[in-house]
Amino acid sequence: MSTKHSKAAEKFLQDKEQVAWHNETLWMVRAKRDKMSRELSEWEDLREKACQLKLYSNSHLEELLVDFEENATANGAIVHWAKDAEEYRNIIYDLLRSHGVKRFVKSKSMLSEECELDPFLISKGIDTVETDLGERILQLMHLPPSHVVLPAIHIKRQQVGELFEKEMGSEKGNYDPTYLTHVARKNLRDIFLNADAAMTGANFAVASTGDVVVCTNEGNADMGMSCPKLNISAFGLEKIVPDMEALGVFTRLLARSGTGQPSTTYTSHFRSPREGGEYHIIIVDNGRSDMLADTDHIRLLNCIRCGACMNTCPVYRRSGGYSYTYFIPGPIGINLGMAHDPQKYYDNLSACSLCLSCSNVCPAKVDLGEQIYKWRQGLKAIGKASSEKQYMSGGMKFLMERPTLFNAALWAAPMVNGLPRFMKYNGLNDWGKGRELPKFASESFNEMWKKNKVQGKEESEK
Repeated sequence: MSTKHSKAAEKFLQDKEQVAWHNETLWMVRAKRDKMSRELSEWEDLREKACQLKLYSNSHLEELLVDFEENATANGAIVHWAKDAEEYRNIIYDLLRSHGVKRFVKSKSMLSEECELDPFLISKGIDTVETDLGERILQLMHLPPSHVVLPAIHIKRQQVGELFEKEMGSEKGNYDPTYLTHVARKNLRDIFLNADAAMTGANFAVASTGDVVVCTNEGNADMGMSCPKLNISAFGLEKIVPDMEALGVFTRLLARSGTGQPSTTYTSHFRSPREGGEYHIIIVDNGRSDMLADTDHIRLLNCIRCGACMNTCPVYRRSGGYSYTYFIPGPIGINLGMAHDPQKYYDNLSACSLCLSCSNVCPAKVDLGEQIYKWRQGLKAIGKASSEKQYMSGGMKFLMERPTLFNAALWAAPMVNGLPRFMKYNGLNDWGKGRELPKFASESFNEMWKKNKVQGKEESEK
């Protein structure tokens, strides 16, 4: 049965050169992650510590979030709570409208993608500008991110050059990355200086101090929060960490896992409003508290959005981010989509080989592959199980419960090797659409086992 993912992946695979480049580039990032991890003898201890800290934080949310609110308020910030995406969007819009904001600059926030903030604000007449280079490129192209850390990883520099020629008046035919970066910087500098308000997401929120911590390589979060007098930070409630010591565990893992760096270029702490300004912090639920009640999938809240699971996933690397129907692709996106709306995003479950590489690289030990397997077991209960696969499973069950029939099938299987190709490769053979069938051995394992067992017995009796 073809799913939305498999159909979109088929389209992506038509450009063989793009597929090879996408696969190799992301695997290079995975290799850098491995190199970084081997340089720390305590790497696995850090992963275990991060996992336990997340499980603790997420089981003590009420206590930690209240502590955060008290400390942030004492620092001069104004804290808001949003139960869902609509409330989150309205809080931000009301703040911008009440301050007469016309131009609004944002640094990277997957939460804003989740809650569809940009189109909402633009529809209300507010010029909303993404300032991360990758997000800015995609905004001008009217495309969503295809990766949580490397949002424009699928875009070639030639495409960026042509875009900047059109949008920023850059030199025609100059696709040099350094040149294009300077063009974007010059363009964004004017936007920063003339912005009425700025917003950033958060990688972490520290309960004991009220700090919002943002990890970037471009410094645009700092630029945005330094220029206008109205500043906003927003984060999902699972971003909370107990204290600075806990924060140190996560910052040692985040960049090493996501991009293969010892740390991001900037690790910025936002605590208080600018002199004469306002600093608003929005804590968002939007279904996160529901995950706490699901014991099979509670570790999804451990995710620190490093993207390591995407970089290692053989399916994501070879099918591209836009093959997935949830706004976050890859292993974590498959799981989050199911947690958000199983009826809408169940088709992404097919985009997994269950190799468990994602689980093995996750810095906070989210059992991503194991959770995908559990989601698959529940497809029948929600009426989304593949009828073809159910028939196949039923047939295998019937066969394996009858030893005589099973052994007869094993005996007859090698006959398939000699069949004409048109009988083996047709519309009924999904496996054969993209790969060759394996050859059946002339001797089955059962026969080999019985023969060796008899021989072994005879030799022992001698």
